[in-house]
Amino acid sequence: QAKEALEKGEVPVGCLLVYNGEVIGRGRNEVNETKNATRHAEMVAIDQVLDWCKQHNKDYREVFPQLVLYVTVEPCIMCAAAVRLMIVYGCRNERFGGCGSVLSISSDDMVDSGDPFECSSGYRAEEAVELLKAFYRQENPNAPKSKVRKKDRRQ
Repeated sequence: QAKEALEKGEVPVGCLLVYNGEVIGRGRNEVNETKNATRHAEMVAIDQVLDWCKQHNKDYREVFPQLVLYVTVEPCIMCAAAVRLMIVYGCRNERFGGCGSVLSISSDDMVDSGDPFECSSGYRAEEAVELLKAFYRQENPNAPKSKVRKKDRRQ
């Protein structure tokens, strides 16, 4: 999923949501593609799980607590707060991480954050970092054009 995101010009984050050993949701970043800043890999996978629940006549309230999220990069604060389940991730997200790098959504000392949940880091971290490096080495065609004004030299 992360490699596919990289190929599509997205930040290379991919994830799987696993229920009783079966992958029932997968996602990759679709932010640039959809022009929607909330279409992170985790949110895409959540939508797939909801569809799976409908197709299999399952109550999502019974399925979600049993899910495990595997994701290449530590979920941002938004995604960590949305999933609220066991998270296994690769590398840390020092800018937006919601599993301890910036804020620990999983801890029980967050006000009104629900039950604590487990976050585990380091799973295939080197691979995740290499994908991120590859993304930042390339030019991002979706980045805003610079608005730097050139100085008028006629004076």
